[in-house]
Amino acid sequence: MMAELKPIRNEADYEAALAEVERLWGARNGTPEGDRLDVLATLIDVYEAKHHPIDPPDPVEAIRFRMEQQGLSRRDLEPMIGPRNRVADVLNRKRGLSIEMIRQLHERLGISAEVLIRPSRFDKVA
Repeated sequence: MMAELKPIRNEADYEAALAEVERLWGARNGTPEGDRLDVLATLIDVYEAKHHPIDPPDPVEAIRFRMEQQGLSRRDLEPMIGPRNRVADVLNRKRGLSIEMIRQLHERLGISAEVLIRPSRFDKVA
């Protein structure tokens, strides 16, 4: 018989829940094991959101990631950011993104505006 499900209140509960998820991984939906896996995953998500939050990516990292994903070159960014030297300045963190650049990158590349608005790691240091 399986242990009773309870909230994850500390790291020990968290580690135990992760171990049980690993054991239950692959359980079919609609079975008691599958239902338990779903509930544990939800409990883990809530605990992680509160105790292990992940910061949104840096805007430049987000742009570089999308370029890599879509096989884009710096030249492909020119319609969204401006001339070649401006693209280079943005990607080298020498220039911040303007509102218009953020709009264009969001509309054309689907990068979250919330991510693009954040200060670049370079901006935080300066």
